[in-house]
Amino acid sequence: MALPHYDPYAYEIHEDPFPTYARLREEAPAYRNEALRFWALSRHADVLAAFKDWQRFSSRFGVSIDTGTFHENASATMSFLAMDPPRHDRLRALVSKGFTPRRVAEIEPRIRSLAIEYLDTFAGADRCDFIRDFAGKLPMDVISEMLGVPAADRAMLRGWADDMVHREEGVHSMPQAAIEGGLHALHYFSEMLAERRKKPGNDLTAALVTAEIDGDRLSDREIIGFLILMVVAGNETTTKLLGNALYWLWRNPEQRALLRRDPTLVPRWVEETLRYDNSTQALARVMAADVELHGKKLREGDKVVLLVGSGNRDERVFPDADRYDLMRDTSASLSFGQGVHFCLGASLARLEGRVALEEVLKRIPQYEIDPAGLVRVHSVNVRGFSAMPLSL
Repeated sequence: MALPHYDPYAYEIHEDPFPTYARLREEAPAYRNEALRFWALSRHADVLAAFKDWQRFSSRFGVSIDTGTFHENASATMSFLAMDPPRHDRLRALVSKGFTPRRVAEIEPRIRSLAIEYLDTFAGADRCDFIRDFAGKLPMDVISEMLGVPAADRAMLRGWADDMVHREEGVHSMPQAAIEGGLHALHYFSEMLAERRKKPGNDLTAALVTAEIDGDRLSDREIIGFLILMVVAGNETTTKLLGNALYWLWRNPEQRALLRRDPTLVPRWVEETLRYDNSTQALARVMAADVELHGKKLREGDKVVLLVGSGNRDERVFPDADRYDLMRDTSASLSFGQGVHFCLGASLARLEGRVALEEVLKRIPQYEIDPAGLVRVHSVNVRGFSAMPLSL
């Protein structure tokens, strides 16, 4: 039998990567795609070890394998995701001065009021599109309110973020729309930052302007890179989380019945969705040294893809891993990474997911999905839906 073939640009992989992941874990745990010149690691132990080993599995070229973004200047739009210590540690420490646990906790009432506001528009309706009418709006509103983006600009900003992650089938580089989306966001945040320097406020952008450690401050380029990261990573991934949660609960009626009986299980709904079908399926690294793994030699300078979505389905760690089970132990999940790059926004994502899904469960508990209308996002990194018609 021929070895499995994994192409992160292939639409069939976007539709259902899990059978391919299973074959990779068993037959080619250190998989080489010669045409696209990358390695892929699919087992939980290998992905976890690579996350923790930044000295050899470097992030300095960013987290996407696209030829247009995988380079030494990736930090312009990926911020500290495209850095190793000590650069990474300095920038993350400064950003954390503004992006504090307290700031995240304080936004919970606003997340709830926004969720209720959108869900209340469904009252009396018999149909909606969950992504268009709720999941696509709420995370952008939350991020925008934290950053100080005016309501009138949010749909435009979300459009640019969508363009930045979308990939065309058979095209193994960034489409022109993705490049233009990034440039638009860069220009927008440059102007917004200049305005904050003139007229400081009390939002996160203003806090980043004044953030200081021993006289060290963030440059404009560093702030803009982080703002773009927030809009793409902080918005796109949460939209996908919410859609994936609704979809897999609908596909698993026994788990849905469990949740109806005990709504306090919503945090478990969030965590099992993150494990079972994580928004972020793959993250890139570049080898900073030669490493031998499973009889293969990964050489310095090679591109490596860490298959988070595959690691989270590894039977070696999660018994009956292909079963969606709200009661399972998800503590070994790789969904937010590990080590120095553990996701800074993990607490915000979990908070948004919990609050949004609590309100969904209260207000549209009988929802049904129209499978004929489902449309998947096409991206090398994120997995989820761009359309999800519901009957209410």
